Amino acid sequence: MPVQAIPALTHDAALAWPGTLLAPDRTLVAPYDLERAGVEVVGHVPAAPALGLLHAAHRPFRLAYDGTPHVHVINGMGVALGDSVIGLAALAALRDRHPGLRFTLYRPARAPRHVEALYALARDVVAPSRPLPWPADALPANEPCVDLGNQVYWRDFARLPMIDFFFTALGVDPAAISTAEKRNRWLARLTLPTLPDAWRDRPYVLFCPSASTAVRSVPPALRAALVDRLAARYRMLIVGFGPLAHPAYVDVSGHAPDTAHFIAWIAGARMLFSADSAALHVADGFDVPTLACFTTIEPALRVRDYPHCVPLALDVPDTLRGMHASEHAADIAAVDAAYRAVDWDALAWPDQKNPSASA
Repeated sequence: MPVQAIPALTHDAALAWPGTLLAPDRTLVAPYDLERAGVEVVGHVPAAPALGLLHAAHRPFRLAYDGTPHVHVINGMGVALGDSVIGLAALAALRDRHPGLRFTLYRPARAPRHVEALYALARDVVAPSRPLPWPADALPANEPCVDLGNQVYWRDFARLPMIDFFFTALGVDPAAISTAEKRNRWLARLTLPTLPDAWRDRPYVLFCPSASTAVRSVPPALRAALVDRLAARYRMLIVGFGPLAHPAYVDVSGHAPDTAHFIAWIAGARMLFSADSAALHVADGFDVPTLACFTTIEPALRVRDYPHCVPLALDVPDTLRGMHASEHAADIAAVDAAYRAVDWDALAWPDQKNPSASA
């Protein structure tokens, strides 16, 4: 692929570029990998304009998937587990619509191990992955190549429901996709491990209060009281993936050593209580009724299409709205106050899942 004359980015601009980078050695590089490596970024240019890649953040486009046998998605679908569940759902929906369509993903090499485990599970169900960096000249000249890199810096990522963001970034009008196609049901096609014998047919509520950042998590001081409320309402044991002092709670983290087991525990739950985390996206894939607590992110941006999810938007200060991450004491105190102000008895709690319902 010929390279246009594109000025090199500064170090800071390269790490925040909404897309993939082209290194001086003509390899495609994820800004995330460079940031994680802690190296000085010198001589890198935006890959999409340099190589003519399809890149909706740079130039919106529509791609006709009818008759397109193979699409290469570069630096997709993020480095967080929840983002990846949704991004892979978009690919799965397009494959369902267009028999014979194939995708190949090019992934950041330094993405968290538990996230890459999801892509390994999805290899034969949705798409295989290749690690970045990747030689630009090895990309096929006669097949569409879509740049989806560094999505957290895309303007649309903060203003669109995430599934609509992914369809738009893939060159598809999200309005042309049905609500049912926007769900994470592809997860139900995965081959998952079985739960331990003692839990295989035992009813439980899954309690997942932790997100990737404190500002989107349930404050630790309030978790035991919520477990008490869950136990009284659903009259079954509450399980979770970490220690918590309560007689109705069981820490099953020792039985969830990897992403596949994490998904299996969610799939087997009668009900899920979750912070704004990957667990609620996985639950949608198995029709698990969910109460999902949102602090800084508008619920419609994440769970608009989940019919079994009851979202709870906490009343936080405007200064926190739209914030993806924070560990600052003042922000955490505001979240704590918002949780304490909730009238939990007034909520429309979801019914537990019918044990005879098929996932």
